[in-house]
Amino acid sequence: MRRIQVLDTRLANQIAAGEVVERPASVVKEALENALDAGADQIDIEVDAGGVQLIRVRDNGIGMARDDVPLAFARHATSKIANLEDLESVTTLGFRGEALASIASVARVTLSSNDSSDSSRGVSAQCEGREMAVTLRPVPHPRGTTLEVRDLFYNTPARRKFLRTEKTEFSHIDEVVKRQALARPDVSFTLRHNGRAVHQYRAADDASQLPRRIESICGQPFFEASVAIDRDLGGLRLCGWVGLPTYSRAQADAQYFFVNGRVIRDKLVTHAIRQAYRDVLFHGRHPAYALFLELDPAQVDVNVHPTKHEVRFRASREIHGFIFGTLNQALADVRPSDDAVSASPYLATSFATPIPQQAGIGLGFPGAERAWQIQGSGDAGAHAKALAQLYANPGRDVTNARAVAQASSDAADAEVPPMGFALAQLAGIYILAENASGLVLVDMHAAHERITYERLKQARDDRGIRSQPLLVPQSVGLSSREVAAVEEHSEALQQLGFQVAVSGEEAVVIREVPQALANANLDELLRHVLGDLIDLGSSDRVAAQEDALLATMACHTSVRANRRLTVQEMNGLLRDMEVTERSGQCNHGRPTWVALSVSDLDKLFLRGR
Repeated sequence: MRRIQVLDTRLANQIAAGEVVERPASVVKEALENALDAGADQIDIEVDAGGVQLIRVRDNGIGMARDDVPLAFARHATSKIANLEDLESVTTLGFRGEALASIASVARVTLSSNDSSDSSRGVSAQCEGREMAVTLRPVPHPRGTTLEVRDLFYNTPARRKFLRTEKTEFSHIDEVVKRQALARPDVSFTLRHNGRAVHQYRAADDASQLPRRIESICGQPFFEASVAIDRDLGGLRLCGWVGLPTYSRAQADAQYFFVNGRVIRDKLVTHAIRQAYRDVLFHGRHPAYALFLELDPAQVDVNVHPTKHEVRFRASREIHGFIFGTLNQALADVRPSDDAVSASPYLATSFATPIPQQAGIGLGFPGAERAWQIQGSGDAGAHAKALAQLYANPGRDVTNARAVAQASSDAADAEVPPMGFALAQLAGIYILAENASGLVLVDMHAAHERITYERLKQARDDRGIRSQPLLVPQSVGLSSREVAAVEEHSEALQQLGFQVAVSGEEAVVIREVPQALANANLDELLRHVLGDLIDLGSSDRVAAQEDALLATMACHTSVRANRRLTVQEMNGLLRDMEVTERSGQCNHGRPTWVALSVSDLDKLFLRGR
């Protein structure tokens, strides 16, 4: 065994670089965070060869004084915190003061800055990874800072050979810039690669221009098939946009979550969002979202990971419940509306409530007050209103076209609901309906399945989770950590329908279980529940398994294919869809209906060309 010795500065910085500087994108991230902390509202990023040959980040922030420039290369030198109290309530993106030292240990770095409006007072410092010596010289430079990083990993070839292709490395840089641009819509970002302009995100002057930034980064399809979120509760605020269940992704590549402006990837947040989508997302798919959580900086610990991607919430259970409850209600409130028929043919996003183009981040949940507004015009709207008049008089013949024409004259005041009125049943599976804008096609089994499922869940929630005593108490062997969780979360377990008593250091006895799950695998269920309680402070395992049973019941009791429905039965199903939460998807996440406007039908038949 070797004697203990103090590492030299260069080696210590290179070890730190292994944590902080994973690839060129890591350098860009650190540089952008420093620029934003400096108050910049315009940042230019230029990279060559995927960032391996050159990374140059220029900002118009407050800049640095001449004496501070060489200190920026010293390890753990920072202007952002001074004492423990500052660390417990971090409001800046960076705070450790080790990024620049780590970068300089594996690259050739030039830092130029000026903290005055006189461009002749700029100063430049050069530092390379071999000696870590800083060379200082005066240079003309406008107010702000420019960081230039060349030949990344030139002195650590083992690290450099693990880099991917130029295209792949640039894609990581592009993603870093997108995330920071989403977090700060008030800042302009320009990205160039190999001399070619790739992105230019202009600063939003006010909140009304934020949707433009969201659309430019996440894409127009996401923006049009998303729901605006904005909720304040007890010092917490969650705002942004969540994609509708039909706008799901094969990969988790369109998920942006920010805590006080910081990009994070947190398992508690991910779990809460997945739980909110549980009833409406098709299996194997991932939701898309751009969400911003704001809370007291003292309530979140950002000093838990070298790259600052992970955080620790001091009230994790409350945060989890707040995120889940907000998204769950927002998705539940998305129901058929007259605005929904503007989607393209064959796309299952037709039930979306589009966000107005000038809407800001302060929009609330899509309200039911818009659900019955008539947007239709022309022949389609008049024909649907005539149907409304006919259905208001059950004695009249609703299948006779002449009767529809006769009803048109007194149909001006008739109200056409969003899902319209049934016309026919197709192939024993689909309901064809006409509303004020065009044609609506409904999968009757999928729609009835969702309606039945929601009613069963409501009945369950009204009476709460009921417990059932076991005739013979069941002994379960657990780890000491799980046994400790049983004692700590005994009240939460009782609320979930369990009565569990500790019988040893690594054993418990189950005396009561949720009534609906008496025949389930209790050992496995209890371990999963305890795992959630340990990691997240709460668990939805019992509710999830009960929901699975209710979903099976709903599936078996819903109308089946090839059952002939009367016109009144079809219309009753359409009316139920309009007032049922999550009626856009069945219990398995499949869409329940699509819509084709008259203009969509005209395009199919080349009318007007």
